[in-house]
Amino acid sequence: MADDITVEDYPTEIEEQLTGFESSVGAVNNMVETIISMPRNELAQKLDPLEQAKLDLMSAYTLNSLFWMYLVTQGINPKEHGIKQELERIRTHMNRVKEITERKKSARLDKAAASRFLRNALWEPEEGGSKGPPGRGHHTPGLGYGWSQNVLNLL
Repeated sequence: MADDITVEDYPTEIEEQLTGFESSVGAVNNMVETIISMPRNELAQKLDPLEQAKLDLMSAYTLNSLFWMYLVTQGINPKEHGIKQELERIRTHMNRVKEITERKKSARLDKAAASRFLRNALWEPEEGGSKGPPGRGHHTPGLGYGWSQNVLNLL
């Protein structure tokens, strides 16, 4: 159908945009064919639950975006259609998945290492005292043994 259109049928000013649009539509078509060609169960087995959620959300968002574009080509304002609320709902879920992903990547506290660090940082040898290991009967002067022990117990 697109081959039936000649150069005289549209203004030359938009030729570059139309060429870009045609290549984009071809790329989207190739991606959709790739996703459709693989059985859903086979794909789901290869992914963990978080990755499955990402795939489902991406698929839903892509299909709804394509429907948005379809509405525009039909002269319907998609901002006044229910598709806008659906895209916002999907976007909300995508943000929740992103938060979960970021939470998994965030730094975690190594409680044992933190305890050792604090114990060694708070310990000072008593004058003329024994050379026992840190945290064994010694305390930081002025702070009191109870305070440093409470900090270590929190860890």
